[in-house]
Amino acid sequence: MRYLKLFFVAHISIISGCQTDSTNFSIDYEKFTLENGLEVILHEDHSDPIVAVATVMHVGSNREKTGRTGFAHFFEHMSFNDSENVPRGANRKMIPEWGGTRNGGTWNDGTIYYEVVPKDAFDKILWIDSDRFGYMIKTVTEEALEREKQVVKNEKRERVDNAPYGFTNEIIIKNLYPPDHPYSWTVIGELEDLQSAELVDVKEFYETYYGAANASLVIAGDIDIAETKAKVMQWFGEIRKGPVVQSLAPMPVNLVGSKSLYFEDNFAKLPELRMVFPTVEEYHPDVQALNVLSALLDDSKKAPFYKIIVQDKKLAPAVSSYQSSKELAGEFVIQVRANVGVDLDSVKKAIDEAFELFEKEEFGDKELQKIKAESETSLYRSIETILDKAYSLVNDNEYVGDPGYVMKRADLINKVTREDVLRVYHKYIKGQPYVMTSFVPYGQTSLIVAGAIKAEVFQEQIVANIENEEVSQGDEAVYDKTPTIFDRSEPELSKLPLFEMPDVWIENLTNTGIRMYGIENNEIPLVTFDITLEGGHRRDRTEKSGTSVLLADLMMEGTASKTPMELEEAIGLLGASINIYSTNEEIRISATCLAKNFEATVSLITEVLLYPRWDQGEYDRLIQKRRTQLKGNESNPTNIAYRNLTKLLYGPDHIYATSANGTLETLEKLTIDDLIDYYEKNISYTLATIHVVGAIKSDQVVKAFEPLDKKWKIGERPLIEKVNTIHNIDQKLYFIDVPGAKQSVIFVGKLVLSASDASFNKLSFANEILGGGSSGRLFQTLRIEKGYTYGAYSFLGESKEVSPFVAYSSVRANATSEAMEIIEDLIRNYSKTFTDEEVGITQNKLIKSNAGSYESLSAKLNLLRNMSKYKKSLTYLEEDQNELMNMTLTDFRSVIDQYLVEDEMVYVVVGDKESQLSNLNKLGKGIAVELDKDGNRMILKD
Repeated sequence: MRYLKLFFVAHISIISGCQTDSTNFSIDYEKFTLENGLEVILHEDHSDPIVAVATVMHVGSNREKTGRTGFAHFFEHMSFNDSENVPRGANRKMIPEWGGTRNGGTWNDGTIYYEVVPKDAFDKILWIDSDRFGYMIKTVTEEALEREKQVVKNEKRERVDNAPYGFTNEIIIKNLYPPDHPYSWTVIGELEDLQSAELVDVKEFYETYYGAANASLVIAGDIDIAETKAKVMQWFGEIRKGPVVQSLAPMPVNLVGSKSLYFEDNFAKLPELRMVFPTVEEYHPDVQALNVLSALLDDSKKAPFYKIIVQDKKLAPAVSSYQSSKELAGEFVIQVRANVGVDLDSVKKAIDEAFELFEKEEFGDKELQKIKAESETSLYRSIETILDKAYSLVNDNEYVGDPGYVMKRADLINKVTREDVLRVYHKYIKGQPYVMTSFVPYGQTSLIVAGAIKAEVFQEQIVANIENEEVSQGDEAVYDKTPTIFDRSEPELSKLPLFEMPDVWIENLTNTGIRMYGIENNEIPLVTFDITLEGGHRRDRTEKSGTSVLLADLMMEGTASKTPMELEEAIGLLGASINIYSTNEEIRISATCLAKNFEATVSLITEVLLYPRWDQGEYDRLIQKRRTQLKGNESNPTNIAYRNLTKLLYGPDHIYATSANGTLETLEKLTIDDLIDYYEKNISYTLATIHVVGAIKSDQVVKAFEPLDKKWKIGERPLIEKVNTIHNIDQKLYFIDVPGAKQSVIFVGKLVLSASDASFNKLSFANEILGGGSSGRLFQTLRIEKGYTYGAYSFLGESKEVSPFVAYSSVRANATSEAMEIIEDLIRNYSKTFTDEEVGITQNKLIKSNAGSYESLSAKLNLLRNMSKYKKSLTYLEEDQNELMNMTLTDFRSVIDQYLVEDEMVYVVVGDKESQLSNLNKLGKGIAVELDKDGNRMILKD
């Protein structure tokens, strides 16, 4: 049952707006119901020339049958393939070519399909989306079914089997929920269930759950309400209603006793403990109190989890807890990824002590005020873009019957009292049974919680013969089209929305001369801004890589007059967030705050920037935290591949050969004095630029920064000697062994040029057809045609230093050498196969994508950052568009020939040596050089 449906009849509309008591902000919408039962919500917003379309089908994994798990997610994949009135593959290929984005998602309770397109493609997206919804089932073939099985299996391998801690969720839910509970299996399901799926299953699932009466549709953006209603009735009105889908009542879990399980993880490098308590479903009156409880337990330096586990006992760099509510039940989760070698018994004991501290130390109005202030800012950030608003409207309509529930949710948080929090703590957590998992690195069972039982998990075995799993798209289905009254032929594009740069203001502070770039944007009452300082990792000494990153971390740990706890509280009471981080080329202090608190937030940033605390105890904690993070990164095959490719390309003498985070070896050489030295030499106003976007005027910004302008004294500004990046690589193929890996991660690349180079834009444009998303050749070949992977892409690094071109994919283990050959062929023949038609596709895709690319505050901030970093004009995007439109086929081929030379590419493969290496050595790239995970050459025994 969808609650408000009882109050609506066909074509009767309700126009309303939802708003909080504390602000005048609202999301206006109009809701109506078609005769087939489809509930439609329209939201008009002319701030950007884009339209978002989102459809929620009220069917997730909770509707599946035993033996057919993973089917809701699998059907989502199938829905994107073909439909009766749309060309094969159009959804994944044509939408990006129109300058749009598209995707879908499945969870326990539902499936969502969404697109954002420039407004000229509005009719086209209604054509594609409605055809996917109502007219796809006749196009499904056995060949398409088998191919998509391979794609989904690759997704599972990538996200679960080949990922550290990937099996955690599966183990927890199988022990938290009884076998007949619809949450007792994962959304992606069991591989054997997926493999046994047949065409009749697909058709049955569609007939049962994909009727119009089991869905909600939201269209938001640059639309006219009256015109859009007519379009919706045309495109969606003839979709069949479908059978009545009975609602599922909440199914809370009552554990008889606690359960403790362990798992040896082949990919994990750190021990991890999770505790999961059964709680309540979404929209239950206790949900917000549980959310506040989680924040009180872990979300500050005052929080008991932080005090005991991180600060006092130093068992882990962080602790997280959260309430996860779904349609039928909920879970309260505590997660601790501990430091290297930590016994998880000590973590469990520390959690118990933290609970005791929570009961002993009273929290008051100030703590609740901080959480509520932060929630107000989070509310606005959650509905910042058109797609964000579409998500909110469509999900709350489908699951609570109220599209504007987001504002009620904010009001419910504001009404949470101390008594509410203590009540839910005693009701759901204190003394209540739970499921606990101990995940430890393989061979380290001494770290598990005493008494834990080994969890049984099915793990796929690598099949050497690729022919057993070879698939193709196959022939298109033969069928009689479903008759319709409305002509479902492809509509024309409307008038192209030309991108116009937002108005940018520029000011200079009086004393320091710091240049300020800003964009006034009043759509939501937030401001996001930063102070960017040139330097970052590029100013680290090679033997002390990680200095700038650690400095950025330490600067957030208090000021000369505020302890770390006092600084955190001051930021939180403003509902603000302040972060400092270092990249290869900058240190950046960034913040987001309510517009009304901008001046106070700038005042705190001034204090953080000019008066560091230099706390040795905090430095020691941060060093340990960084060590733990680096050790954890060793378990991620994608991270291993990219890190080693970068090291090979830049060579040992270049600062970029090591990560900005440093290495375990460079961290050992660092002291707090190195951070102080870096600060004194590099945190200089002569290196600074300020960028501001949001609901604030330029004169207010200048006034807020006046105290900083007066107080900031100049520091030393050493010259950066450019390191020679020409590096001769003696081999082209490198292999890193991860025994038992179900997938191989392939990274291919070479150094090409700086983002300041005159040819950078041209090469960036030229990359689109090769690897720029789901319409690119890499994706279309490796996923759509072959089913070897879940995704395949390429990109161009962007920095002042010479940057790499990189292509990458995670492929089925037994397709490693075949995928390598395809990637090699696509790159080698890219120039000569590039066509005039693809010139037009690239121009159309990139120019039209600008319509929505700078919608959010953060996107506008990045626009300002590019403008200042590369000394671009106030209309540089329009100039880039002109450059693209003037490119010819000869221009595209010329830049490809100059920079994307396959013979100069380096290949790094991370996978199972025993099953893959011998085949790779036969590809004609020489015998692979074997590396360890840190990039050191392996010494092989005879």
